[in-house]
This record gives sequence, C-alpha cells and structure tokens, in this order.
Amino acid sequence: MAPRVAPLLALGLLLLWTSPALGSANDIEDCCLSVTQRPIPRNIVRDFRYLLIKDGCRVPAVVFTTLRGRQLCAPPDQPWVDRIIRRLQKTSAKSKRQSS
Repeated sequence: MAPRVAPLLALGLLLLWTSPALGSANDIEDCCLSVTQRPIPRNIVRDFRYLLIKDGCRVPAVVFTTLRGRQLCAPPDQPWVDRIIRRLQKTSAKSKRQSS
C-alpha cells in the first residue's frame, strides 16, 4: 500500500503548489525588500508601477523598469521619484496622441 501512497501524495502536493488560489502568496515575491535612496537616471527608465503596503508589501515602493528590463525599487515619497513618474506619464500621453 505504501508504494501507491507516495505518487498520490506527490500529485496532491503538486496540485496544491500550482493552485491559482495560492497566487496571492506568490505575489509577495514581487515586493521590494528595500529601496534605493540614490536617484535613478531618468533616461534609463521606461516604465513604473507602485507596490504598496495595502497590496501586501512590507516596503512601499515605486518599481522602475529600465530600458534593459531591470527593476529598481525607489521610495514613493521622494521628489526625484515624482519627477520621473511625471516625465513617463507625459511621454506616454504624448505617444498616445501621436498614434491616434
């Protein structure tokens, strides 16, 4: 009987591990563990997103994606972070108008 239990147990664990219901636990991997206080050069940033405490993260952050695809965590309350976000939003609005 023991040889039959092991494969069933393995299958059950695999199903639980890949279950969509556990997706929120995997989202924690997207959180920043720390943020950089050094300003990030605006010309290397192509996108951003917010990661907030209400989203389940311990450290609130703005995650900037660079032109090379790296993700850099920055503090949302810094003026240099706001300037980069405003520039990205302005560039995005400008490109949307040109494509219309």
